[in-house]
Amino acid sequence: MKFRLSGKPLLAVSMSAAVLAGCVSSAAIVPQPRAQQPAAVRGPAGAVTVPIGQPVRSQMPRPAGPLDPGFRRAPAGLNDRIYELWRAFPGKTGIAVQRIDGEWSLSQRGAELFPQQSVSKLWVALTVLDAVDQGRLTMDQRVRIGPEDLVVFHQPLAARVRAEGSVTMSVRDLIETAITHSDNLANDSLLRTVGGPNAVRAFIAKKDLGSIRFGPGERLLQAGTAGLAWQQSYSVGRNFETARAALPAAARQTAMNNYLANPVDGASPAAIASALTRLARGTLLSPESTEYLQGVMSRTKSGPRRLKAGLPPGWQFMHKTGTGQNLGGMTAGYNDIGIATAPDGTRYAIVVMMGSTTSGIPARMALMQSVSSAVAEYHGR
Repeated sequence: MKFRLSGKPLLAVSMSAAVLAGCVSSAAIVPQPRAQQPAAVRGPAGAVTVPIGQPVRSQMPRPAGPLDPGFRRAPAGLNDRIYELWRAFPGKTGIAVQRIDGEWSLSQRGAELFPQQSVSKLWVALTVLDAVDQGRLTMDQRVRIGPEDLVVFHQPLAARVRAEGSVTMSVRDLIETAITHSDNLANDSLLRTVGGPNAVRAFIAKKDLGSIRFGPGERLLQAGTAGLAWQQSYSVGRNFETARAALPAAARQTAMNNYLANPVDGASPAAIASALTRLARGTLLSPESTEYLQGVMSRTKSGPRRLKAGLPPGWQFMHKTGTGQNLGGMTAGYNDIGIATAPDGTRYAIVVMMGSTTSGIPARMALMQSVSSAVAEYHGR
């Protein structure tokens, strides 16, 4: 049985928890010790091969002894702490926390849509790995990337394409690059290979992930947010920034407002927390693909001062960040989503998404750190 806490703290929570005390399913998932995984192997040209660990068990037997106190209900005080952090932060912010090895979740603005930006790279990777599980793609399949494929903003691969004329990479290496380095070019190359935005939307629908949208791809998404119609010449140098700066201020503001009001790549924090929970439980992909993707997410380089920095020593974190365009000190999407694992193996999905805020970057990171720190502080209570 699941129950959800949302909004201001309710006086009836403790009474509801008592009523629910006898309602745990026999298929409930409890923390189990994790086997030591083999180290990644770095091959020629910097390619990384991630060894596949033991299968992730989607269901585990109920233990003979008593369950820990935080299994059926959120630790007393955690919802209040999250609410106070959320209430004090200016702008539109959404927060969701879900115990993966348990039966509760809580959120603030958890059902509203927030711009995902590069968080959506996770759905591309899931769609690709699902295609691998179905035998439609292979991890070693080669993908050519040429000048005609270049996108905008963060794309370290673009330098290689320009220098070499074209680059060919495996699906495996593209996933690694897209997730760990948040490379837009690697991600769009995977998107093209798996069948485009409609393939990702079909995966989201097939898996019933809920309030998660997938946009039109990096080029059209960023052009639309800026108020531009995409031209491939924008991928060269700073042509995109130059064209954007030439727009009237009112046109840019209108495009930004429209995007924030109805983000084409919007997702709700609660839906993302649920999807992360299902990924960790092993119910979205095969055991091998589940283990592989979690390994990739654990090597994410972006956002080291976001959620990860709020966790104490001994905790592990695998995640994906997302950051949108800036206009007048406001960023259209400043996010971090991930899976935190306590030293005893208990796992939590944590999602913090900022649709719009006037706070500076340090304050945004401080909020994220406070949320993950609160989860760790209340763990086991």
